[in-house]
Amino acid sequence: MRPSLKDKYMDDVIQFSQQNNEPDWFTKFRTDNLTSSSDLSLPTYEKINYRSWRLDRPSDFSTTSNISDYKHTQSKSYIVQSGSKTLDLKLQQSLVDAGVILTDIFTAIREYPELIQKYYMTKVVKPDENKLTAIHAAMMNGGIFLYIPTGVKVTDSIQATFIQDNNIKRDFNQHVLIIAEDNTELTYLETFSSKGDVEENKSNIVVEVIAGNDCHIHFSALDQMSKKTTSYLSRRGITGNNSRIDWAIGFMNDGNIIGDFGTDLIGEGSHTEAKVVAITTGDQVQGIDTKVTNYGRHTIGHILQHGVILESSTLTFNGVGHIVKGARGSDAQQESRVLMLSRKARGDANPILLIDENDVTAGHAASVGRVNEEQMYYLMSRGIDEPTAQRLVIRGFLSSVITEIPEEEVRERLTQMIERKLINGQQ
Repeated sequence: MRPSLKDKYMDDVIQFSQQNNEPDWFTKFRTDNLTSSSDLSLPTYEKINYRSWRLDRPSDFSTTSNISDYKHTQSKSYIVQSGSKTLDLKLQQSLVDAGVILTDIFTAIREYPELIQKYYMTKVVKPDENKLTAIHAAMMNGGIFLYIPTGVKVTDSIQATFIQDNNIKRDFNQHVLIIAEDNTELTYLETFSSKGDVEENKSNIVVEVIAGNDCHIHFSALDQMSKKTTSYLSRRGITGNNSRIDWAIGFMNDGNIIGDFGTDLIGEGSHTEAKVVAITTGDQVQGIDTKVTNYGRHTIGHILQHGVILESSTLTFNGVGHIVKGARGSDAQQESRVLMLSRKARGDANPILLIDENDVTAGHAASVGRVNEEQMYYLMSRGIDEPTAQRLVIRGFLSSVITEIPEEEVRERLTQMIERKLINGQQ
């Protein structure tokens, strides 16, 4: 009989917590969730079968990364982490003076316990949602805390870079907690990537975004985990009254991944735009479940997902729009489109609308198809070779999402990632 996670990891969890000087209440939070994880089930997503990945069987999470250097971004404010280590950190002095906090998650637990106890896995992602969130709560081993106090407008982007070290055996259980209080604005960019190809590892990542009233958050993410990494990534947000979260996510991973992505529109008049681009190559599987739930009246939730599949890979888009009873005057729209470049590939685009209120508007569009032969013929008739013509058609297909990203730097980096994935997938 396989030992329970509690029996196998309890001592390691306590020791890791003590090594990071965590207060007793947080150690208890870890151990309680480790105990409860055995009674919880894996999350279920429409047409995404990932149970054979064994994400519910963690391995070592306390080993120290050997990565010690990284060429940091040109951003004025940033943090770079490898595992539990912060390699570089800079915050504009004007933001420091305004009360903005940017620090690693362990420092935040020790120095800002009132904020951590109020918001950490209490408002957005709950530890008891499923087995993977409980495992994350118990074995979190890195991450950051970003706090924007009331009335502060952060005009320059704050960037966070997270690197998994695949030269060692170590799970990558990062936690990102972003709190933007009332009447604030934030532009934030995060990148998850891997370095090294010695070990096969798992990642269990949770990102929580809390937008207060009259708040606007521009959230961009470029995910580039290696083939050696199998991932569960939960990236979710909630909104207050008249607040807005604009998401722009690039799933450029080479390994198998489940993306659990969504927004709860709690406050009246709140709004979210969720834009996702994904490319799969080789034999990888990417399953992306994007959900917007309209709770408040006159809320707007829009989902736009475009993906490309090459070789024998699999890409699944689930778009879930849910308007609950009482969310009068709300709007839920979604579009998911998948472009297949191989007869061996598999793609699914699943629109799901759950409407519990009458006075609303809702709609969806979904398609899975192949490259437009007329466009290919036009380009090749003008001397462009087939692989290049194919990449041009694909970039045009993805441009409707890319052009919606407000930051030029993010658009350029995402375009470079797309080009890399396409070239590798054509070889």
